Amino acid sequence: MNRILRYLAPLAFVVFALPAFAQEIPLSEISRYLNALTTAEASFTQRNADGSISSGKLYIHRPGRMRFEYDPPNKSLVIAGGSAVAIFDPKSNQPPEQYPLARTPLNLILAPVIDLGQAKMVVAHSTLGSDTTVTAEDPQHPENGTITLIFSPNPTALRQWIITDATGSKTVVELSAFQQGMQLGDSLFDIQSETAKRVGR
Repeated sequence: MNRILRYLAPLAFVVFALPAFAQEIPLSEISRYLNALTTAEASFTQRNADGSISSGKLYIHRPGRMRFEYDPPNKSLVIAGGSAVAIFDPKSNQPPEQYPLARTPLNLILAPVIDLGQAKMVVAHSTLGSDTTVTAEDPQHPENGTITLIFSPNPTALRQWIITDATGSKTVVELSAFQQGMQLGDSLFDIQSETAKRVGR
């Protein structure tokens, strides 16, 4: 599970230096924003707990779907789709490692309906300069780790996310060139099709 938490951090935006003493964005507004986020794509830079850095392209299709394509020479690929998350190892011709989406922090933002006001889901809600940070976990499965989302106000926009696993290791991802509302083909999130392509079936 630690391995998947390392890969699943990719969805974040650069945090700008902003004035202090801002008011927190209400959880109801953050929930509204996330529920309205249907399709999006962005470039990402991922900073891992071991100090390594990678980059790539991110695609989102809510509910339930994401795709992380890493830039060369890293040819790794992560797909969330069909209630699962698959990690494709470019050095292997074997099927990808798969995990239930519901057992990862990604499920908290890919769910069909997001309600951050749900009891015990949000474990921290504060400001960082003018930004608002929200740390959430699955109250039924806190062992799955937490996801910290950072939003800027006026209008509300996601700027960063950090995934923390059960050991305390953190993975941070910064996004740029974020765009919303485009058409994204189902094939981007098709784990079976990608598996067949990679293992030569």
